[in-house]
Amino acid sequence: MSAPSLAVPTAAVRAQPERGDSHRYVIAFAVVLAALLQVIDSSIVNVALPEMMGNLGASLDEIAWVSTGYILASVIVIPLTGWLGDVFGRKRYFVSSILIFTASSFMCGASRSLAMLIFWRIVQGVGGGALMTVSQAVLFESFPKEEAGTAMALFGLGVMVGPTIGPTLGGWLTDSYGWPWIFYINVPLGLLAAAMIFTFVHDSANQRKPGRMDYLGIALLVVSVGALQYLLEHGQRDDWFHSRFITGLALTAVVGGAALVWREMTTDFPVIDFRVLRHRPMWVGTVLGVVMGVGLYASVFTLPVFLQGNLRMTAQQTGIILLPGALATAASMLAAGQLTRRMDARVLITAGALCFATAMWQLSRITGESGHWDFFWPLILRGLGLGFMFVPLTTMTLADLPRRELAGGTGLYNFFRQLGGSLGIAGIATMLAHYTAQIRAVLGDHVVAGEPDTVNRLAMLTQGFIARGADSWTAHQRALAVMDRQILAQASVIAYSHIYVLTALLILALIPLLALVRRTSDNSGTTLLLE
Repeated sequence: MSAPSLAVPTAAVRAQPERGDSHRYVIAFAVVLAALLQVIDSSIVNVALPEMMGNLGASLDEIAWVSTGYILASVIVIPLTGWLGDVFGRKRYFVSSILIFTASSFMCGASRSLAMLIFWRIVQGVGGGALMTVSQAVLFESFPKEEAGTAMALFGLGVMVGPTIGPTLGGWLTDSYGWPWIFYINVPLGLLAAAMIFTFVHDSANQRKPGRMDYLGIALLVVSVGALQYLLEHGQRDDWFHSRFITGLALTAVVGGAALVWREMTTDFPVIDFRVLRHRPMWVGTVLGVVMGVGLYASVFTLPVFLQGNLRMTAQQTGIILLPGALATAASMLAAGQLTRRMDARVLITAGALCFATAMWQLSRITGESGHWDFFWPLILRGLGLGFMFVPLTTMTLADLPRRELAGGTGLYNFFRQLGGSLGIAGIATMLAHYTAQIRAVLGDHVVAGEPDTVNRLAMLTQGFIARGADSWTAHQRALAVMDRQILAQASVIAYSHIYVLTALLILALIPLLALVRRTSDNSGTTLLLE
């Protein structure tokens, strides 16, 4: 007698995702706002670090933990989000994570010592790790399958535009009101997102509470991922494997990671469900996501450094230059969200990869004299490419997962994409340093004492310093220093050019990998990639 009475409401609940939630666009606004807070907070802090150093009396290595602590905590939490949602209930876990993020943001702004600031940044990372991943799972369940591309387009607006807004907003808040306000601004927005999600989002009908806690799996995750992320964050500074500490971290990450995979594949109640990778779209999309993460972060995070470091632009000027590209990303994501319902996702990803690679090739031709308009069209093209890659790739990877595995799949996909980004930043930083030193040595060999061009340039600079009141010896030393800086600046420009060419080639490597999946269509015309 009890079985029929339970079957009807269960069927009704499970049918709901096929039609989509009636409040799905309100839910989309709320979860995108939550994801945007997490994305912006990852980049907004960087521009305020110098003021924090002066205000808190911290060294550069000490203040770096303000960023490192947050990243370490959030990266460890990301793959756990599906399991934590099952343990506590997805809605309760999501709202609690936003409130933890919001409360710790306030405490970060109120911190008056470096130790307290780092502590609350770690707590903030624990809350922030869930915001992006759970947002994706909620969106996929709130929209019907044929609108999955639209859902990911809305989500992508926050994920891709956030890194562009972050540095500009952070610079303005820091200059106008002081560094605590880069944290205080999260409070009203976080409370709004939490209230909307509490009102409109419901628990998934497919979540099941695990039978027991996998403490060993959690410990292996913390150790292996923490070691790997710290290695990627600080390896370049410590000269990589010339440091015993970095070598030890690498061994810990490899051994711990292997033990984690073995543990999670053999236990009945894994905290990370690696079995979800048995679906071909999932594992292929994850590999593509890692490649895209490397290329995306390599371009997104190196260009502001070039603009401010080489071209001496302010954070606000940098933001103005990057804004058209961000708008192009937003437009292409909305377009891609509609096109994924009618076109093969592989075609859209290929078009995006070609646009992105072309933009990188154009950026490789920049010089130390480049101005605002030299970046306009390359960044427009890069923005279009990002939108046409991100939306169909995410939809392809996650849209056809069974509902029961969706939360775990989104966590795993975002985890590997984040690791790809960290790997990209670490690799690019290393190659930039290597290329700059190498090219500087080559250029220095061509600036030989006694050559007419060198003599004339040195004499002109020396006379200029003498005209400003310096004695002949001081003027000569200053002239040599200026020439050395000019050689270094030119070497840096050429090094960035090499990096952008490599990034273009890496993104083009996405295209052959698409052959690993095939296209079919369901009755609604939705593009699906099946095993």
